[in-house]
Amino acid sequence: MLENDIRLSVKAALDEDLGHQDANHNQTSDHRSQADITAQLIPSDKYAQAKLITREEGVFCGKAWAEQVFNQLGGEVALLWHVDDGDLLIPNQVLCELSGSARTILTGERTAMNFIQTLSGVATLTKTYVDKLAGTHAQLLDTRKTLPGLRTAQKYAVTCGGGVNHRIGLYDAFLIKENHIMACGNIKNAVASARNLHQDKVVEVEVENIDELSQALDAQADIIMLDNFDINRMLEAVELNNQYKTPEDPQGYQGAKLEVSGDVTLDTIANFAKTGVDYISVGALTKHVRALDLSLRLQN
Repeated sequence: MLENDIRLSVKAALDEDLGHQDANHNQTSDHRSQADITAQLIPSDKYAQAKLITREEGVFCGKAWAEQVFNQLGGEVALLWHVDDGDLLIPNQVLCELSGSARTILTGERTAMNFIQTLSGVATLTKTYVDKLAGTHAQLLDTRKTLPGLRTAQKYAVTCGGGVNHRIGLYDAFLIKENHIMACGNIKNAVASARNLHQDKVVEVEVENIDELSQALDAQADIIMLDNFDINRMLEAVELNNQYKTPEDPQGYQGAKLEVSGDVTLDTIANFAKTGVDYISVGALTKHVRALDLSLRLQN
């Protein structure tokens, strides 16, 4: 899925800059290079070298997207990488050296950098949150609050920063929320219906209080999301969940994994994790994106 999404998202990004293909989808790489009217100022046989650097520290992500950009532009540019996805970066570090057609380098630079700066920004923020979880067993989860069209890309970036992917979309796991519960009648009915529909899918239930938590545990949900619980209620939830663990019957229901959601910031996440919950989900990882500061410089 990721490989296909990389190809499609890069194509869409290049189309934004260079114009869309015709109805028969037969636009050639040569046609695309000619669409950059500013690059036409440069002789077609002009050879160039360039270096891509970061101006700040962070976590690198986006190698495959940059490579795909220049592949779709005709493969006239060679990329020599000095980093891999997930590597820690320092200011003024060289990420990649490019060599080949000057026109193609300049045509593709912004699209390639857009992907790298965005995905590196996600990976960097993710690591900042993950570092706050040191000393606990809690894992950091992303959400579906992603930039349209970049779902798998951003979720991949989260993993590069040390986070863990929640469900990818609406198809790979159940997340039963307030409106689903209301439509089904109650939590027990909603969980039972989910089990009947897809026995192989994870069933998660969002709860807003301890009473709903008890209902979700009685229904034997796999994961329970504690929505906007304060620390005292988190501690109560962990204690209640532990009561469902039965060492004498290891094959039976052992309680749920507990996920915290809501009011999670860099200031609060460490204390939330210390309550003993299993997961903490943060929408900001993928929706509050601050790009990493990059620069591409042609060499004389």
